[in-house]
Amino acid sequence: MDKEQLKITCYLKTYCGWSEGVRAIMRKHGLVFEEKDIIKNPAFRWEMEQKSGQQLSPCVMINDEMLADVSGDEVEQWLIEKGHLTATEEAADAPTGQGCSDEMHERMARGELPNAPSGGVIKIID
Repeated sequence: MDKEQLKITCYLKTYCGWSEGVRAIMRKHGLVFEEKDIIKNPAFRWEMEQKSGQQLSPCVMINDEMLADVSGDEVEQWLIEKGHLTATEEAADAPTGQGCSDEMHERMARGELPNAPSGGVIKIID
């Protein structure tokens, strides 16, 4: 399956290192995805919990498969194993397998989000 044929929905938090890691993988590979912010819209948290059967995020739905409580690294590895992506040595533009430090949370709260290069296409659902 071509990566353009993937239907990807990411249930992410506004400020979260794990969530930013998932976004970074999407940008790295130029993947089109819907982002559902579970902090800004509690209905998305409920939807995520119903679809994943648990409360932890990030969760990523790819076509009909739910990847629950995953890091960006895990999403990338799953996509490679399923043949949707080819492994590359190119680095992502943000850490893909860790949470945020207190300093990073403070910077994001002030609107100083990491500068993301173009490459991914995000459709944010409010």
